[in-house]
Amino acid sequence: MPKKFQSLKEFYPFYLSEHQNRTSRNLHFIGTLLLIICFFYSLITQTWWMLVLIPVIGYGFAWFGHAFFEKNKPATFTYPFYSLASDFIMFWDILNGSIGEKLKRAKEVHQH
Repeated sequence: MPKKFQSLKEFYPFYLSEHQNRTSRNLHFIGTLLLIICFFYSLITQTWWMLVLIPVIGYGFAWFGHAFFEKNKPATFTYPFYSLASDFIMFWDILNGSIGEKLKRAKEVHQH
């Protein structure tokens, strides 16, 4: 039976353990970056219909990475809110260069 996570802090190491493939992480990063751009572009230009593209862009890149590189089921289906928050945390960790250390710690936590 899958573990029930009680907090985002507890979930994030699991999330990272499901994102070991660099290409998959890069696809998540690209999707998150594009959805952020799409969101702000929509706000600035008041092109509201573009907001419907946000989940397509974000999940499209992420799910492609899971299907073809991670070869696992996205956590979105089991933990939609923790997974969404974790996408943005991982985006930040990649952006600030801390992803390597976080992946290492997550692997240690997940093995226990």
